[in-house]
Amino acid sequence: MKFIVDAFGGDNAPLEIIKGAVEAKNELGVDILLTGDEATIRRVAAEHQLDLNGIEIFNAPEVFTNNDSPSAIRTKAKANTSLAAGFYLLKEGKGDAFLSAGNSGAIGAGSMFIAKRIKGVKRVAFAPVIPTGDGKTMIIDSGINADVRPNVLQQFAVMGSVYMNKVLGLSNPRVGLANIGTEEHKGDELRQETYQLLKKTPVNFIGNIEGRDIALGGADVVVCDGFTGNMILKTYEGVAMALLGKIKGIFKKNMKTKLAAALVLKDMKAFKKEMDMDEFGGTAVLGCSKPVFKVHGTANAKTIKCAIRVSMDYIKNDIIATVTEALGSLSDSEDGEA
Repeated sequence: MKFIVDAFGGDNAPLEIIKGAVEAKNELGVDILLTGDEATIRRVAAEHQLDLNGIEIFNAPEVFTNNDSPSAIRTKAKANTSLAAGFYLLKEGKGDAFLSAGNSGAIGAGSMFIAKRIKGVKRVAFAPVIPTGDGKTMIIDSGINADVRPNVLQQFAVMGSVYMNKVLGLSNPRVGLANIGTEEHKGDELRQETYQLLKKTPVNFIGNIEGRDIALGGADVVVCDGFTGNMILKTYEGVAMALLGKIKGIFKKNMKTKLAAALVLKDMKAFKKEMDMDEFGGTAVLGCSKPVFKVHGTANAKTIKCAIRVSMDYIKNDIIATVTEALGSLSDSEDGEA
């Protein structure tokens, strides 16, 4: 498998991106194509003794910043950025997947208009998988679509269910609708209409799910608009960081707590790994006709390597073909009802 990686996306680019790409090549046995300013990539690699042997570089000397308008990804003015170049290389079949920690909106736009949507898909969606009290949960959408209609959320439910089944092996993923209460009548018009639609959708719909139940593993797929999903995700990440920081502070408080920490060190390391968002690498852009992954903006080398590992599972399980089939069946069912 060959992975196209945006070397200049994210807060820690290009050093951490290059490190992660090198580690992925060596440990996972994949081929890597880096996009970005070639001279800078080679200089940074040399300064930190990173072996680029066997790694291709596509020279794209400009950077698509977080201040750039997402829609600009399609313009000639941004064609020479590492982000746009990655999308065009993917479109041309020069790699099996594309990963970037860059501008989220531009990644969404590039997935929609350069890599293109799966036929029949109304909107692509960020679909991060996060750790919960008893497993893992997907939040879909988590940032691309702030304003959606019920039939879009219906498609998110189907795509999320397929992913959790094929990639994470859940036989009958529980699908919940993010809402302010569990009762069927709760929420605004969007949530109420979506609830009725999901009741008729061929997924394991369990009803509404409140925010506090997400962390407890109340559903395997949480369906929501991008605004709500992004708030859930960022709050979740912040609380996890604060909690781990507090625990670390307690164990460093005095000699007694340091001794206690030594006794549970192995278990604490396992807990930290379980709650580490870097282990999940990033998020698949579901609904895109090509494998695209949005990596965390604060990505380090470990994040990049983990994202490539998750991307490998995505490709091996042929998620795009399965989503296409599932949405086709959904359309046929709706046509039959009409």
